[in-house]
This record gives sequence, C-alpha cells and structure tokens, in this order.
Amino acid sequence: MRAYTYILECADGTLYTGWTNDLEKRLAAHNAGQGAKYTRGRGPVRLRYYEVFTDKEAALRREASLKRLSRTEKLALIEARELR
Repeated sequence: MRAYTYILECADGTLYTGWTNDLEKRLAAHNAGQGAKYTRGRGPVRLRYYEVFTDKEAALRREASLKRLSRTEKLALIEARELR
C-alpha cells in the first residue's frame, strides 16, 4: 500500500500538513470542505509538496517530523522541491 505525506497551502496562506493513502481523493475532500477541520473554511487548498512511502507508519513518522518544522523551514522544503 502506498501512503503519502503532504503539505497544502490554504487560501488564507497558511500551511497544513497531513498524510493519506489516496492523495487525489484526500485533496478533493479538503477542497469540498470534508477534509481536516483545519482546512474547512480555508479553501480552496493547493497541494504544494508531497512524499510517497511504502507504508502508513513511515508516512505518519514523516508527517510528525514535518509538523515540527517552522513555516520558514516548510517553505524552504517546498521551494527546494519546486526547483528540481
């Protein structure tokens, strides 16, 4: 099973970090107001960054580490990925 850790940018400019096993479905749920409580009312959201893992546990560990990053560090991670 594939699992994903992702960072979204909300319409208000804030960042949200989460994990899922179906990235397209989860993004659609966030944009339909049925995703995380945090993203409801902050849509539309835009996928800015994601990583792919082979299992849920690895994705959850990475999500936890990303959530500990500052906004500046998350934006640097996004920018580095966009430059590739």
